[in-house]
Amino acid sequence: MALVRHRRHSKLCLPIPEPSERRPRFPLPIPPVTTKTYSSVAGDAIAPADIEKLAVLGHGNGGTVYKVRHKVTSNIYALKVIHSDADSTTRRRALSETIILSRTTDCPHVVRYHGSFEKPSGDVEILMEYVDGGTLETALKNTGTFSEQRLASVARDILNGLAHLHARNIAHRDIKPANILVNNEGEVKIADFGVSKLMCRTLEACNSYVGTCAYMSPERFDPDACGGNYNGFAADIWSLGLTLLELYVGHFPFLQAGQRPDWATLMCAICFGDPPTLPETASMEFRSFVGCCLQKESGERWAAAQLLTHPFVCINPESKKEENNNERQMCGNESRWKGKGERMDERAAMFGSAYHEIVGTWQVECPIPSSCLCLSFALDASICP
Repeated sequence: MALVRHRRHSKLCLPIPEPSERRPRFPLPIPPVTTKTYSSVAGDAIAPADIEKLAVLGHGNGGTVYKVRHKVTSNIYALKVIHSDADSTTRRRALSETIILSRTTDCPHVVRYHGSFEKPSGDVEILMEYVDGGTLETALKNTGTFSEQRLASVARDILNGLAHLHARNIAHRDIKPANILVNNEGEVKIADFGVSKLMCRTLEACNSYVGTCAYMSPERFDPDACGGNYNGFAADIWSLGLTLLELYVGHFPFLQAGQRPDWATLMCAICFGDPPTLPETASMEFRSFVGCCLQKESGERWAAAQLLTHPFVCINPESKKEENNNERQMCGNESRWKGKGERMDERAAMFGSAYHEIVGTWQVECPIPSSCLCLSFALDASICP
C-alpha cells in the first residue's frame, strides 16, 4: 500500500528542473575516440604518424600545445595534447572543446578545428589552426597599449566570432586577452573553448564558476542578487568590454596597475564597485561602446549583432578621419548646422534611422565623434545642442 504524505508547507514551492537538464551526480565517462586519423576540414585524413612536432607553444592545466607540421603537405598546425594523467575535469573540457569547435569550422574569427584523436597511451590530441601572432595578452606585454583604431578592428573581429557562436547557441564563457589569438596580418580569432557551453535553448542557464573569475560578469559572481537570470551570451559581452578596456589602459580595469587580485576583491569591485573610469583621451564612441558592454544588468547589455552596428566598429578608420574633419567644418558652418529643431542632412538622417531601429527605440543618444554636438535621433531626425 502506497503511503501518501501531505505537503507540510503549502507555500514552499521549489522549482524542479526537467530530467534532461539535471546535472549528473557522478562524472560521466569520456566517449572513446574510434577514429585513427584526424579528419581535416577539407575532408582529407591526417594520420597522427604524419604529424611532426616543431616547438612547444604553451602548457598548463594538464596539457601541452605544440606547433606541428604535416609531413605530407608541410602545412603548419597547432596540436593540443591533453595528457592521460590529467584529471577528469580537464579531459572532459577537452571533449567539450572538440564538440564545440566542430560546429564552428566556417567562421574566420574562430580558431579552425581539424580533428581529434585518442592515442593508445590515453593522451587526447586536438588538431587546430596555427595562429602565428600569439595572443592579445602577449601583444599587450610586448607592444604596449592599443590605439582606438586597432581596438576597433579587434572588437569587430571578436564580435563577428561571438555573433557566429551565439547564433549556434554557444557561449564561450572565458573571453579574455589570453584566449584571443591574432595572426601576423592582424586578424583576430577566438580560441580556448575548454569551458564553453553548448546551450540547448537560448535561455538555458550555464551559471557555474568556470573560466577566469576576473572577467566574470556580476550575475555570475552573485546570481541570487540578479534574480538567477544568467545569460551566457550577455556574460561574453561583459568579458569583451573588460578585454578591450584592459588593452586600452594596460592593466585590469577594475584594479590599480600592479595590484594582485583575490576572489573577494574581484567580487566587490565587479558586483558593488563603480564602473571603470576611462581616461580623458578616450573618444565618445569608445566610451559608449564600453558602456554598452559593461552594464551591470545583463539584460541592458547589447548583443554581439547589435554591437556590430555601433559607430565605434562600423566606421572604418579612413572614413572616421573624414568624419572628424567634416565635423570641424560643420561646427563652424551655420548654413548646414543651425541648431535645435533643424533637420540633419540626408546622410546623417539615414545613419540615425538605421541606428535607432537596431536598438529598438525611437530615440537614442548616439555618440557621434564630436565634442561640439550631441545628436538625439528622433522621428524627425532633429539636432539637439
